[in-house]
Amino acid sequence: MDQQPLPFGPELRRLRLAAGISLSRLSALVHYSKSHLSKVERGLKPPSRALARLCDTALHADGTLAELAPVRPAPGPQHSTAPPGSPGATAPHPGMRDAAYESAGEDAYEDDQDDEGEVWLMHLSAEGPSWFQPVGRRKLMAAGAASVIPLGLGHSDGHGAPRGDSSALIGSARALFDQYRQLGQSAGPQLILPPLIAQTHALRELASRSGSRTRKELLALASRYAEYVGWLVQESGDDRGALWWTERAVRLAEAGGDHDLAAYALVRRALITLYRDDAGQTVELARHAREKAGPYRVRGLAAQREAQGHALGGDYDACMRCLDQARDLLARADEQADTRDGAPVIGPTALSDPVTMITGWCLHDLGRPGEAAEILDRETAGLPEDALRSRARYGLRRALAHAEAGEIDHACALTEALVPATEAVASATIAVDLRRLAHAFARRPTSATRALAPWLASRP
Repeated sequence: MDQQPLPFGPELRRLRLAAGISLSRLSALVHYSKSHLSKVERGLKPPSRALARLCDTALHADGTLAELAPVRPAPGPQHSTAPPGSPGATAPHPGMRDAAYESAGEDAYEDDQDDEGEVWLMHLSAEGPSWFQPVGRRKLMAAGAASVIPLGLGHSDGHGAPRGDSSALIGSARALFDQYRQLGQSAGPQLILPPLIAQTHALRELASRSGSRTRKELLALASRYAEYVGWLVQESGDDRGALWWTERAVRLAEAGGDHDLAAYALVRRALITLYRDDAGQTVELARHAREKAGPYRVRGLAAQREAQGHALGGDYDACMRCLDQARDLLARADEQADTRDGAPVIGPTALSDPVTMITGWCLHDLGRPGEAAEILDRETAGLPEDALRSRARYGLRRALAHAEAGEIDHACALTEALVPATEAVASATIAVDLRRLAHAFARRPTSATRALAPWLASRP
């Protein structure tokens, strides 16, 4: 018979006693109260994964306790009545393997038409939620429309197609994409998703009226727009919509002769599983991306994501190996200027040293908050002033590391300084760390934590 895993509490007690550490000493090491740890050991209170990782580190348990900790859904809403694809919309939690390897989201979007027979609808409202919905062209025509504004696209005579040298058009569209990415660092998804979706549609339509070479360039560029839309949709809290857009990006890229985005799409999907605390799927997706990828940059980003998955699972050695590999691959990408003739760079661009920043992230997840805080202190100081999204994301992770290292008042000061940036970017993924901060502050109430409590409680 297979041996059943030991319950977390008794195993924690066994490891603590074997190490000769009292409950009071363990409390001081992990910054959880003695009474809380006593209840966990007696099975009266379930452990959080954060506590499991901290105890693993304190007791040198090599991930044993992290494996025994119950896996619970990531904090935050899992359902929404908002239209699919709209900022703030979420969908029921799909199976991880389906979300990983298939085009998840078929029940959230009308997806029974090929791309050529698909019409994109957007509803823009100054007072209520805006939303996006793809529908089949025939379905739309059967339903009719109350008001239609023709924009001159869709004629079979090629009206609106690029004439002559298309390099100026493509160059302008690339420059515009860079501006949207910069804007995305300082504004919430609800402000930039509508023009990004419209631009993706326009490039797709122009491609259908262009010659072979121009068509491929326009479709490849449209794929980068669609991938960025997918990331922003995830930032708005709609994981299933993010998967739909990522799949669209892969289709556009393949049609444009760019076969590298399919591998990066797996890295993007691994980000979704990472925020769901699914270490196994994050590692599996990232490994598959590394096997599939060609360019050094995509392989480096995949190795970096795999490291985050190993950190979530408490595997320090595997995490550090992947980070070393990521550093080498990304350095090779920089040496070879692996940007495909001026095409937008795949992946994040706001970090000057992404591997070191992610090392700090991983050390926190590995239950080493003091080491994490030291790295994140240094790395966040170098973030651009206008990169509000990155400053909020990594700044709050820095505050969380300080909080779990026992520096509660300092963590509160760091959090308070990030309130404007956090509110400006309105990120569902950043909100995950806000909820973790709220839990950390609630365990050790001070005047500073009580002052921040109303703001933290008001976050989605």
